[in-house]
Amino acid sequence: MTQSDYPLVEVPQNKRRGLLPMAAILLGFTFFTATMWAGGTLGTAFSFSELLLVIFVGNLLLGTYAAFLAYIAYKSGLNSVLMGRFCFGEIGSKLSDLILGFTQIGWYAWGTATLAIVLVKITNIPETWQTPLMILFGMAFCITAMIGLKGMDLLSRVAVPAMLIFILISLYTGLVDVGGVSALMGIEPTQSLSFTAAITIVIGTFVSGATQATNWSRFANSGKVAVWATMAAFFIGNGLMVLTGALGTLIYQQADIVDVMLAQGFLVLAVLMLFLNIWTTQDNTIYNFAVAGCNLIRTDKRRTVTVIGAAIGTVMAVFGMYNFLIPFLILLGTFIPPIGGVIMADFWLRHKGKYPLLNNAKLPDFNWVGLGSYAIASSAAYFSPVVPPIVGVFVAILVYGVLTSLLQSETKTVLNN
Repeated sequence: MTQSDYPLVEVPQNKRRGLLPMAAILLGFTFFTATMWAGGTLGTAFSFSELLLVIFVGNLLLGTYAAFLAYIAYKSGLNSVLMGRFCFGEIGSKLSDLILGFTQIGWYAWGTATLAIVLVKITNIPETWQTPLMILFGMAFCITAMIGLKGMDLLSRVAVPAMLIFILISLYTGLVDVGGVSALMGIEPTQSLSFTAAITIVIGTFVSGATQATNWSRFANSGKVAVWATMAAFFIGNGLMVLTGALGTLIYQQADIVDVMLAQGFLVLAVLMLFLNIWTTQDNTIYNFAVAGCNLIRTDKRRTVTVIGAAIGTVMAVFGMYNFLIPFLILLGTFIPPIGGVIMADFWLRHKGKYPLLNNAKLPDFNWVGLGSYAIASSAAYFSPVVPPIVGVFVAILVYGVLTSLLQSETKTVLNN
């Protein structure tokens, strides 16, 4: 693996990887505390059988969206921000860099602050330690991301199996405490939430991550590896996180697995789960920011951008900005899926499943078809009463296809005349 992890060019075929490292990294990314909180919201609004249906449908849609992008990443060797140059233009692609990069730095601030606050709480150390811990964790979490794919792979190979074991222990203990599956099926919902709103919550909590999972799926050595590793993470892994949060809320009135483990008396496991859960998402998150940042300012100094991003996220955490960012970041979940939709449409409809080499491509400063499609799709998603993320993707594909067809027809007419 090179030092830069190819932030501005295609990943060479001889640097591609197999299913195990791809799945490990992506699963580590989707094992995320905020997803459990979303599950907690669902857990109080549906019966257990309805809950399973919501989780299945929501994560199947999320996984399918991510898998489509993963296959394009494998075919092209490019990530989403580099694909953005083709569908938005050299300068126009900076829009997606800013949107995707900002969401990731916001989540990094949230994760850094969360770990420090929760650790102080469960260990009963003085609250004055919160700020020093935020600074420590904020800069430490970026180390594996600075190393690159190899560093995140090594961490995930250790962390993912450990977290799976901890979760299974906790889930089994919860089933015993509640009185078994039959008792769980008998719990009545106490809140009200529509099916479409629930699906939107499931998709929205991690759709920004799904859009940027191409940062790793482009390293896959086959289309099957890219698709299956992505589905394992976003359908199975993310689904497990939602289910864990929902069951924790139903049984212990706690969505976070760490709080559930504390309620179950597993203090050591809770602390380990806290570290591994946050770290495996944080390094992926700041890696995403670095890749978007490299494309934004056209530099291959990925490690430098990683450190700068970690510093910005740490400052945001220390000054409490993470308290105000989460609602805004979730709102951006409406505006991120259309980016993926435009990428898919541009790759298959305009480039017929094969990009030219990025460094040899003569790209316009602005691809107005792509930018226009994105604007229309984002508006449709924002005002949609049903499943905005899915609406955004489909409208982006439809509009891009229509505009491309009209442009080609107009070009033919001019040539014929």
